[in-house]
Amino acid sequence: MITIKPTYYKDFKCIAGDCPDSCCQGWEVDADEESLAYYKTLDSSLEIRQRIDRVLDKDEFDNTIFTLAPKKRCPFLNDENLCEMHIAIGGEHTPFTCRTFPRFIHDFGGTREIGISFSCPVAADMMYNFNGHLQFESEYTDELPALNDIDALTYIKLKNARSTAFDLLADGTKHIKQRLIELLDLGVALQSELEPYKEGNIDIAFKDVFVNPELINPDWQQKVDNMQIKPINNTSSNENIAAYFIYKYFLDAVYDLDVLSKVKMAVVGVLINTYFGEDAWTVHLWSKETEHSQYNMDRYKKLLKEAYCLNTNILKEILL
Repeated sequence: MITIKPTYYKDFKCIAGDCPDSCCQGWEVDADEESLAYYKTLDSSLEIRQRIDRVLDKDEFDNTIFTLAPKKRCPFLNDENLCEMHIAIGGEHTPFTCRTFPRFIHDFGGTREIGISFSCPVAADMMYNFNGHLQFESEYTDELPALNDIDALTYIKLKNARSTAFDLLADGTKHIKQRLIELLDLGVALQSELEPYKEGNIDIAFKDVFVNPELINPDWQQKVDNMQIKPINNTSSNENIAAYFIYKYFLDAVYDLDVLSKVKMAVVGVLINTYFGEDAWTVHLWSKETEHSQYNMDRYKKLLKEAYCLNTNILKEILL
């Protein structure tokens, strides 16, 4: 299998209790099957086993979760913002989400793509202020690809188009606004080759798109309330944001054939930064609120396609 990572990936380091936020607070913590199987092997007299058993529950999607403590804190997060499960049985036995956060892993047949998300403030600061265009490193491993139903021709088409998208975003001879317009044009053209895409007319204000039904951090709502519409700055940070969304989501169109919505995410990501704060913390808050909430992300994906304010032509008018 080929593993692909951004060049900055190796530079990420969790700062644990020194973090200005906590990845163990605000959202549900899922317990995956592998971790649950290990917990059952622990001696029932151990305090950590008893604590685990006391907080296991099911959510409305029938996922096994840990019941959160007050202020939506993970029940294993101590006063120093350190994980007591990690301390007791080792980080390798914490849930998969905890072991991998803020990393994301996407498998496409014989290719695995790995990255880090803006939902971690340390990762957000690193990516937001990254100096240079997004580039990648690859390595070959002995791991065999899992069975999949990816259409090879669609995957190749999308991968080639994504390379074009990266080139568009890296063209520093043009203002980021022009690069994003060309990115939208690329998305429209590619979408027409995949399947029909009907943009909607749901009447919702741009600001209200970001009023999430599941609020994780009240600071985000304050950002939305204080939205200021202003021109987009031609900064490397805006290029980094757009490239992040293209890397993380573009190839997922191999499964749903909806590439235009993925392109819109890149454009709207720059608008989020511009209107709500213009700093890494703002993008971090949005990511934690949206990318890590199934409720919020499902709603956002729906609005990308159906909200009139997020129609391709409307976004172009904003960019002009």
